[in-house]
Amino acid sequence: MMWNGFGGGFGFFWMIGYVVVVVIPIARILGRIGFNQWWAAVAIIPLVNLVFLWIFAFIDWPRDQAATHTEA
Repeated sequence: MMWNGFGGGFGFFWMIGYVVVVVIPIARILGRIGFNQWWAAVAIIPLVNLVFLWIFAFIDWPRDQAATHTEA
C-alpha cells in the first residue's frame, strides 16, 4: 500500500484538526492579552512558531501596558 502524503488520504482532515485543536485556542489567547488574533497563523509554520513563542514570552504585552497606564 502506498501512502499518499501526510496521513494517507486524510491530510486535509489532519490539517483541519490541527487548526481546531491548536490555532483557534492560540488566537483566543492572543486576543485576550491584547495582540491581533491573526498572529495565530504563525503556529502553522514549523520553527517560526517556536521563535514567536519565545518572542511573545518575553515582550511587554499590550494589556499589561494599558493596565500600568490606567493605574498611574
